[in-house]
Amino acid sequence: MQSPTIIQPGNFTGQDYQIKAFTVPKSGNSTEVFNQHIAGKFQFLITALPAAELLALADLPTAQSMLILDAATTDDALRGEQCRSNVVHLMPSRAMRTDALAQYLLKKRWTKAFLVIGPQPEDRLYADAIKRSAKKLNITLVAEKTWEHNFESRHTAQADVAVFTQLDDDYDVLIVADEQGLFGDYLDYRTWSPRPVVGTQGLIATSWHLSHEQWGAIQMQNRFKELAGRWMEEIDYAAYLAVRALGEAATRTKSNQLQPIKEFLLSNKFTLQGYKGSPLSFRLWDGQLRQPVLLAAPRALVSVAPIEGFLHPTTELDTLGFDQPETSCHWQP
Repeated sequence: MQSPTIIQPGNFTGQDYQIKAFTVPKSGNSTEVFNQHIAGKFQFLITALPAAELLALADLPTAQSMLILDAATTDDALRGEQCRSNVVHLMPSRAMRTDALAQYLLKKRWTKAFLVIGPQPEDRLYADAIKRSAKKLNITLVAEKTWEHNFESRHTAQADVAVFTQLDDDYDVLIVADEQGLFGDYLDYRTWSPRPVVGTQGLIATSWHLSHEQWGAIQMQNRFKELAGRWMEEIDYAAYLAVRALGEAATRTKSNQLQPIKEFLLSNKFTLQGYKGSPLSFRLWDGQLRQPVLLAAPRALVSVAPIEGFLHPTTELDTLGFDQPETSCHWQP
């Protein structure tokens, strides 16, 4: 069940700001909820919606005078050819995640990879991002296979994976594209050759992880767990950053109005501390929040990208994802 969260500023006193949440029923329509409860009443909207619903909402005439803070999607297209000038993105894109992984692979000199792709459309999008990152950093994809097995027992899984991962060409690392988690967890320790697994399972690239404790993150983790009774997840972190960004912009501009807040957010003056060692900020060409990306095993933080040695003329954070010369987004924020 997806929940768009609404931010409504009142007077600039902090305590007068209102936060309202609206939930879209499973059988409901997010556009209907927006039209009924939100349109014309709010200037800022934080959403946790799939890409198609986000675009439909962003294109509504009543949404043109709002700023939508997307806390859920990772689609590169929403930061590229399908970008919208009234939408900014808090989650790292797929390209940012795969660039982070590729940097680590290059550091480890794992330059020959075997790519396994799941059956879902999202898996193909992740695989496309992997191919882009591999080409960018000269990592060779020695083989590519699509997973088509169905698991009926652990014995079947053991047999299927071993046969499936047996290649004529040697490789250093297996990269899995399985965003739905249908099979990727079965690959570790079952491959024909003993190789590390990275991608959507194994070593993953993420904006937040339960093992992250540096730069004050442990205090953030503990506060959230005490409040929610569980570990903070990526979408929680993204929504938190969205609220923090609005609060920071309102404080700096001494305004509760859309235009000055939006202009400040999408300027070189805006920075936000995110418990990851480097200040966060929005890319002016596509509305993506630039940020370090954590590389984590299931219960351990392995590294943080950008990896040392990957340089950029402006900020090393822009070595992750689509840089300004590469973007296909042409908006006027």
